[in-house]
Amino acid sequence: GRAGFGQVTFDLYKPFPIFPEQSAEQKERGRRVEVNNGRLAMLGLFACLSESKGLIVPPLDAIAGFPKYDGDIMIPFSSDFHIDVSGLF
Repeated sequence: GRAGFGQVTFDLYKPFPIFPEQSAEQKERGRRVEVNNGRLAMLGLFACLSESKGLIVPPLDAIAGFPKYDGDIMIPFSSDFHIDVSGLF
């Protein structure tokens, strides 16, 4: 049908058809790969968070020269966190 005022006229999931169509098997593999990448990213993030709190993380401790973070990685979530933006504008 016709798009009225304020309606989105393209598909938000795939707005531009620049990629070729995929078979069901290719879509399933791509989704599985994306989920596994997300899981690996979460593991890496939690390893860095754990090590910053002083826990021993074997994969990171085995890397020679891996920098140790000595600050507070959770400071953006604390009540006294602020950013001075007065010089930006």
